[in-house]
Amino acid sequence: MRVVVSSLLGFSLICSTAWAVEPAPAPTPAVAPAAQATTATPSAQQTQKPQTLAANKPGTVPAANLDANGLPLEAKPLTAEQLAKNKAVQDAKVKALVKDQATRLQQLEKANLDALSQNQELQLKNDSLGVQVQVLQSERSAQMFLYGAATIAVGVLLGFLIASYVYTKRRRQW
Repeated sequence: MRVVVSSLLGFSLICSTAWAVEPAPAPTPAVAPAAQATTATPSAQQTQKPQTLAANKPGTVPAANLDANGLPLEAKPLTAEQLAKNKAVQDAKVKALVKDQATRLQQLEKANLDALSQNQELQLKNDSLGVQVQVLQSERSAQMFLYGAATIAVGVLLGFLIASYVYTKRRRQW
């Protein structure tokens, strides 16, 4: 059992080191032939079993030497014209982004002002409708009060009429 566990552990360690190494990107044609000789192509690296991590280090391209597209840059330093051109392009991109953000900000401010004015209008309508509801409720309560008063008046009048009729009828019988 120990032999099986140790052999599986050793095999997994060997396999994990084989898969842990990233393949190097294909060299560009502008790279010198000496650099091409030291770097292996990705297909050749994948078919070969790497012995150690140090053996694959020359084939990797440092991230600092990559351009915006992920391609390796040449080892030559940039000229002043190229630096100025790159800076001008970056400045133009920044200005375009700032202008775009400014227009979006203006649109948002306009939409915000419209929403605020609409909110105020709706609040005024809500207040006026609340006042109308209170007036209608007070009118309804006043109307109910009048109905109750009229009912009581009719009841009292009927009570007096019935009482007087009964009283006169009793007097006649005597």
